[in-house]
Amino acid sequence: QVQLLESGGGLVQAGGSLRLSCAASGRTFSSSTMGWFRQAPGKEREFLTCITWSNGFTYYADSVKGRFTLSRDTAKNTIYLQMNSLKPEDTAVYYCAVGRQLRIVSTSPSQYDYWGQGTQVTVSS
Repeated sequence: QVQLLESGGGLVQAGGSLRLSCAASGRTFSSSTMGWFRQAPGKEREFLTCITWSNGFTYYADSVKGRFTLSRDTAKNTIYLQMNSLKPEDTAVYYCAVGRQLRIVSTSPSQYDYWGQGTQVTVSS
C-alpha cells in the first residue's frame, strides 16, 4: 500500500505562485511514474505533468508548460509542483498520483493506481 500526502494548496491572487508537495510513504515503488492532475467542479480530471522516476524525465500538458515545474527529492520520495503566473482558470483540486506499473509517460488517470487526497488551489482575479 502506498500513501500520498499532498500539501501546499491555498488562496492566491492571479499572477501569484504556489508550491505543492506530495510525499509518498508505505510500499513505495522506486521506478514508478508519478504525476500531478487537477479537477475543477463539473470537469474531468486533467493531466498536468509527470515524471518517470528511473531517469527523471518530465512531461507537461500544454496548458501548464512554461508556468508549472515538477521537481523531486528522491531521498524523501517527494515530488513538488511549483506553480507560477497562476490564473483564475487554474482553480481546482490538485492531486498527485503514482502508477505502480508505469515506467513511461502517461497522461491517462486510469494508468495511475494510487492517489492523494487532493489539495485545493484557488486563484482570485
